[in-house]
Amino acid sequence: MSSDAASLTEPTPGTLEGHEALERGERPSSSPAERALAQLRGGQLAVLVLAVFAAGLCSIVYELLVGTASSYFLGDSVRQFSITIGLFMASMGLGSFLSRHLGEQVLRTFVWVEIALGIVGGLCIPALYATYAYTDDLYQPVMIGFIVVIGTLTGLEIPILVLAMRRFFRLKENLSNILSLDYLGALAATLLFPFVLLPTLGTFKSSLAIGGLNIVVALVVLRSFRAQLEPAGRSIAWLVACLALVGQLGLVLFSAQLLRGWHGAIYEDRVLLMRQSKYQKLVLTEHKTDLRLFLNGNLQFSSLDEHRYHEALVHPAFALAARGQRILVLGGGDGLAVRELLKHASVESITLVDLDPAVTELALTHHRLKALNQGSLSSSKVSIRNEDAWAYMDHTDTRFDLILMDLPDPNDVSVARLYSREFFAMASRHLARDGVFVTQSTSPFFAPEAFWTIESSVAAAGLQTLPYHVNVPSFGDWGFVLGAHFPLKPERIHVDVETRYLDDALVPSLFRFPKDVLRPGMTPRRPL
Repeated sequence: MSSDAASLTEPTPGTLEGHEALERGERPSSSPAERALAQLRGGQLAVLVLAVFAAGLCSIVYELLVGTASSYFLGDSVRQFSITIGLFMASMGLGSFLSRHLGEQVLRTFVWVEIALGIVGGLCIPALYATYAYTDDLYQPVMIGFIVVIGTLTGLEIPILVLAMRRFFRLKENLSNILSLDYLGALAATLLFPFVLLPTLGTFKSSLAIGGLNIVVALVVLRSFRAQLEPAGRSIAWLVACLALVGQLGLVLFSAQLLRGWHGAIYEDRVLLMRQSKYQKLVLTEHKTDLRLFLNGNLQFSSLDEHRYHEALVHPAFALAARGQRILVLGGGDGLAVRELLKHASVESITLVDLDPAVTELALTHHRLKALNQGSLSSSKVSIRNEDAWAYMDHTDTRFDLILMDLPDPNDVSVARLYSREFFAMASRHLARDGVFVTQSTSPFFAPEAFWTIESSVAAAGLQTLPYHVNVPSFGDWGFVLGAHFPLKPERIHVDVETRYLDDALVPSLFRFPKDVLRPGMTPRRPL
């Protein structure tokens, strides 16, 4: 019997008699096993304390990694994080339940749990990337499998650590200390993930780094408690842990090549740039002359037809505004809408509000994108504000002649609030009495409910609305909604700048909707 095993078989603090004695402030009677436990040093207590902290940190980071990756690939971040957190917590409960069947050698078990967590947790994001890139329908079951395994192993950690630390504290103190340290580790994870791990390492390397941390914890425990562990089992654990650590280090070193191959399979075209910002993943691809930007896997534009979208977004609204001097652009960090605005000589100032500085930096510095937007963001007329659109609208006192919303589709809560009646009311307050507001409004064909809901929300904010649409081959039929404090008349729209697609002859067709996309109760608009 090993010292670790013996430490769990005596009537010491791990048993009912021992706990009762400690609660009374008494020491249980000495025994050979207890004397072996007494050899535990203060340094070993420090190792266990750090192990508890690391357990809390790693468990939360794994949840955040899986939820973030699934949001990238599948969209709807609320759903993905809800599934991830719910399954993870249930699996932790399963792990805690299974801990009652653990053997006597808790330290040995803890070492193997940490090694297993390091391997499975470290490989979860690389495996999910590969699954999404090379399979059709397996991502969801593979994701669920990883969540259940990682959660179950995590659920084993705390009961094991409670047993391992029982010689240092009374029962109530033991539970209190371990849970406090675990929660403190969770707090550290919630700060470390968005501010350090995700911006600097991305999901792929972060997964491997946190997996490596679990394995390092296992190695430190093996080193510190070598006298309490069987030599044969200790040697096997050392070998497996070292091999796993070397393997993960190799994946980190070759991560660029792996990601390039996987992104090539996902995006089909050659990947020019991959960048993980604080807020999202940016991918720029190229196929012959077609330059494409993806944010979190969602196509933002194709250089083959983006002019259709941006000309339709900018020029009808500009023509209807009494003045076009002071302009606000919400989103549009790629600089393509600003390019169209700068064609108008009357423009005096453009304030561009885009949350992610990585997007505006890309538009300012990447030679292909800078050529496409014609260096628009470098214009002296343009002021860039990298902040949340809601926060900006809430604190600015400026009124604008033209407000353009070129934000992503409202497919998650963080963006959907920017398509709410409350936000449109804020825009209305900052719109000059003779100014015009316009927002992209997703596809009236593929998402008619969303399109007409946006139109209704703009109207509910007190603006008179005028919906229209245009065919953008990369996206299909795409919609927009104009709003103003006065009636909007399409016949007033004249395109008097150089364009590639939009002209006066085409304008009337923008405001005619076929019967299969009309809102119930609407009648088709007559030709102008």
